Amino acid sequence: QVQLVESGGGLVQPGGSLRLSCAASGSIFSILGWYRQAPGKQRELVAEITSTGRTTSANSVKGRFTISRDNAENTVALQMNSLKPEDTAVYYCSAVLRGKPIQYWGQGTQVTVSS
Repeated sequence: QVQLVESGGGLVQPGGSLRLSCAASGSIFSILGWYRQAPGKQRELVAEITSTGRTTSANSVKGRFTISRDNAENTVALQMNSLKPEDTAVYYCSAVLRGKPIQYWGQGTQVTVSS
């Protein structure tokens, strides 16, 4: 059974930093990543990383957010720096099975950037 357990959300002031972590279990995953969904908006990709370390990130977060992965521990982290109010959203961990086009989601963690 696939499980994705997220941690690290919260309230931070503009310009601050947060680190999100996700522990994935139950299978082998080709791609781990983070998506976010703000109120009234569609869920969007923030960043993702393959098992070989290739990363993709949204233009809106480049230079501010860094995704990393520990294949041995099956974890993925998102270091978020220089946060802006428009980064406020529920952030979801995502995992794609190796060899199958099946995507799993975590329960979501709230990130609020506000003074």
